[in-house]
Amino acid sequence: MCVHVEPHRRNGKGETMTTISKTAGAIAFALLASGGAALADSVPENDDAIKVILNDWTGQHFSTYVAGELLQKMGYTVEYVSAGALPQHAGLSQGNLHFQTEVWSNNVGDIYPKAVESGEIVVLGNLGLEPKEGWIYPPYMEERCPGLPSYSALYDCAQAFAGAETFPEGRLITYPADWGTRSRDVVEAIDLPFTAIAGGSEGAMVAELTSALAAEDPILMMMWQPHWIFAAHDFNWVEWNQIDGECSEETQERDTACGFAQATVNKVAWSGFEDKWPAAFAMLSAMTLTNADENAAILAVDNEGRDVTEVAAEWLVNNETTWQGWIDTAMQ
Repeated sequence: MCVHVEPHRRNGKGETMTTISKTAGAIAFALLASGGAALADSVPENDDAIKVILNDWTGQHFSTYVAGELLQKMGYTVEYVSAGALPQHAGLSQGNLHFQTEVWSNNVGDIYPKAVESGEIVVLGNLGLEPKEGWIYPPYMEERCPGLPSYSALYDCAQAFAGAETFPEGRLITYPADWGTRSRDVVEAIDLPFTAIAGGSEGAMVAELTSALAAEDPILMMMWQPHWIFAAHDFNWVEWNQIDGECSEETQERDTACGFAQATVNKVAWSGFEDKWPAAFAMLSAMTLTNADENAAILAVDNEGRDVTEVAAEWLVNNETTWQGWIDTAMQ
């Protein structure tokens, strides 16, 4: 598993906060000062660092830093570790990684369901988001591809979405390679005349979207909600057949295609987490966020250029009545 350990640890005593901006650090210090001493006698249960996973999209960074700052407030040492959305599951199973705020249930690969079934990974509950995933395009593409938003229109106007490297097939930008191959699986299953090209990162995908919009160039892209891009620009979603039960992405057929299984977003942990850090486990189990929370945070970071740790710390200042209940529950 390719895992990069961030070169910093942070704890509830305010030590070694080198990666937080000065503003965020001041906010975090104020949080620690207000009530941290009352918790010190009970937690942490040990001095080992809780290794919290960072993936490579902004919303997950926000939820992770909210969780991490609250763990520090409770007195725990937190170590942030960067890991791919699929490779992370091996690390969680083996106890090399300890907690993840956002596992999207429809993009988990082969290891995760087996690890949950065996008990090596524990689901702490739903984070509270109401996600949507699928293919999006700018409204002006409906003039160039009559029949949209139905997916069936894409068979007749693939060339309207073609790029120089894909012509005569259409060009479809998918999630980054280490997020899985879901769009490519759908293209192959329903024999759609498109070439799936992996996006380099969330930032690269957003940059390509905004560039295409500015020039009114053709673009079709896999995207997810919540995301700030939907607050800043208009996009339409490709529509699919409605079916009873869950959509099977890899085995669907052209005439009855259902597109993509929609996700739940779960918090998960290493199986030994609750025994080792019971109060932390209880707090994280109680933690929830909303689409509005993440959309506002993503907009602040990706569109306004703010630091995600600062945005998370600001959310904590503005929502103390919410998160204090999570800590109170954990300390009972």
